This record gives sequence, C-alpha cells and structure tokens, in this order.
Amino acid sequence: MFYKSQDEVAKAINQIIDAYWLNELSEERMIEAINTLLQNNRSKIMKGNEYTSVIKQKCGKRRLEVVTRLREMY
Repeated sequence: MFYKSQDEVAKAINQIIDAYWLNELSEERMIEAINTLLQNNRSKIMKGNEYTSVIKQKCGKRRLEVVTRLREMY
C-alpha cells in the first residue's frame, strides 16, 4: 500500500471508507487498511499535524473525521 501521489492516497482512503459505509468491508478490515495506509504514506497525507490540502479537498470532512478517530485510537 505505497502510493506515488497524494491523489492516489486520497482515492484509496475514499474507496476504503466508502466500502465500509456500504457494508462491503468489516470494521476490522477498514481499520487495518487505513492504519497501513497511514503508516506507509504519512508524508503524502500529513504536513505537520494537519492533513495536506489535496487530502482535505479529495477526501472531505466526514471521511477525514473517521481517519482522525483511527489515528487517535491507534
């Protein structure tokens, strides 16, 4: 789960969270996938303690709330 660009990372986050919301992905698998994505692509997702502007624009507020909660938990 290493991505070349912020755009690819944003699409992956969107796909994972949308699949969870549509009950196509279990909560455990969603948590595992997001955590792996965060670990392997941190520099493309975060700038300091903030999400990058590309990630904010592409993922939206609701999805980033989920990601933030997972970051705080794990």
